[in-house]
Amino acid sequence: MTDTGSNKQGNWMIYGAYGYTGELIAREAAHRGLRPVLAGRNREKTRALAKELRLESAVFDLDDIPRHIGDMSLVLNCAGPFSATAGPMIQACLAAKVHYLDITGEIAVFELAQSLKQQAQDTGIVICPGVGFDVIPTDCLAAALKSALPDANHLSLGFDSRSGLSPGTAKTSVEGLAQGGKVRKQGKIISVPLAYKVRNIDFGDGEKPAMTIPWGDVATAFYTTGIPNIEVFIPGSAKMIANTKRANYIRPLLKFR
Repeated sequence: MTDTGSNKQGNWMIYGAYGYTGELIAREAAHRGLRPVLAGRNREKTRALAKELRLESAVFDLDDIPRHIGDMSLVLNCAGPFSATAGPMIQACLAAKVHYLDITGEIAVFELAQSLKQQAQDTGIVICPGVGFDVIPTDCLAAALKSALPDANHLSLGFDSRSGLSPGTAKTSVEGLAQGGKVRKQGKIISVPLAYKVRNIDFGDGEKPAMTIPWGDVATAFYTTGIPNIEVFIPGSAKMIANTKRANYIRPLLKFR
């Protein structure tokens, strides 16, 4: 590990820096003149990227987190699947009084963060998963809608993305499919079949068929708005929606590594 210095106030870390999104963030940070410590489990990949960007590096596994983040003021976790990495990293950040951010869209991670709200407040740190596209813009939209319609008790939220999936997101998506669909009903998150509901939504360029997905807003929009019934939709072709529905029959197979 390269010496990361002793000024905790200015030090921050990108963990999983050599992954698809982590590398994009690391390059943009360096372009802006920021000096994050690049960290990850793979020694060669971590050090190669750090050398190219002239940044410091740290190489460690999840079970060795506490020893490496004590000098940090903030850790941005970009190492998915976050169902495996977020828990240990958040607990280490609580112990070290280090702010925690990640780029997840996983419902379980948002629920974990919410369950630790009081501990984070007592410790004086921020725990904020989903700081990429995943829920921040849609959460702001949900808040604006609730402000305009304060008596609302149902929220159907849809978003359209014209970009493809990163490898990490694809892996997380398959893991999510194995767990089935998720919606919030009467304040509780419940399991439903994949593509549980299908409806037409105009995302700005004409109506498209869209299906429900187990996205992070099912968790977060409830805490932002108090609306007890929440569904999240993304557009898909008729073939994609049909294949997603068929996946309900093979969900047990998706759990295998």
